[in-house]
Amino acid sequence: MTSEILNIYKPIGLSPLEAIKRFIEQNRAYKGLKMTYAGRLDPMAEGVLLVLTGAAVHKKDRYLKMDKEYEAEVLFGFETDTYDILGLPLKMKMGKISNKNIKQNIEKFHGEISLPLPPYSSYKVQGKPLFAWAREGRLNEIKIPTRRTKVHNIEFVKSYEIDLKDILNATEQKINKVTGDFRQDEIKTKWRELTKSESGKKFKIVKIKFTVSSGTYIRSIAYELGKKLGTGAILFSLLRTRVGEYEVKDSTKLS
Repeated sequence: MTSEILNIYKPIGLSPLEAIKRFIEQNRAYKGLKMTYAGRLDPMAEGVLLVLTGAAVHKKDRYLKMDKEYEAEVLFGFETDTYDILGLPLKMKMGKISNKNIKQNIEKFHGEISLPLPPYSSYKVQGKPLFAWAREGRLNEIKIPTRRTKVHNIEFVKSYEIDLKDILNATEQKINKVTGDFRQDEIKTKWRELTKSESGKKFKIVKIKFTVSSGTYIRSIAYELGKKLGTGAILFSLLRTRVGEYEVKDSTKLS
C-alpha cells in the first residue's frame, strides 16, 4: 500500500532527488511510480521534504504554495558567495553585536518583504540557473531577480558564541556529507585559509524561528540581516519543521 503524499525527513548532504532515490531503495513498493517534491531543500538544510506520488503529482502547485516553518542558526561575522556555509568565504569581520540590536533588526523582516535571490540557487534567468551564471563568473551580465514573499512570524530564540575551531569543524563535517559537485574541496581549503591565523576568536550564532510563505530563501534573510548590522552573516544551519499541515515530528527518516 502506497501513500500519495509522503513526509520525508531529508538529511544534510542530500539533494531532494537523492533523498527520493534513497527512500525508494528502502521502500520498494514505490519503485516505478512517478514522484516529485513540493518545495526544494538545499544540501545544507534538513527536515520536512514533501514528496508527491500518483494523482497528487498533478496537484503540485497547491502543495508548493503552502506556508513553511523553519528553525535557523545565523552565524555573524562572515560572508560567503552562497549565503551559507557551503560557499566560498569572502570575508571575516570581528565585531561585538548585542542581542537587542539583533532583535530590533530581525523585526524589520516581519510582513511582506522583497529579497534578492541567492546567486547560487536554481532559479533560472534566460533559461539558465543562477548558480550556472555564478560558476561561470558572469553574474555581472544579468540582473539578479528579487522575490516578494511574506514572513508571517519571526522569533528570536537564543544566541551563543562559537570559536573558529568549532566553526571550521562543523563546516567540514557538513560539507563532507554533500554528494555531487558543489566545489567542496575548494570551499574547505578557503575556510581553512581564512581561519588559520585567527584561532581563539569567538563569533555569535543566533537561533531564529520563521513562518514564511512559499519561495522564501532563509539564506537571503541571513545575508540581508548581516548587511543591516554591518557584520556580515551566513546561514549556519537550517531545519524545516513544517510544510502546511505536515510536521517534522511525523517525518519518515531515511536509514
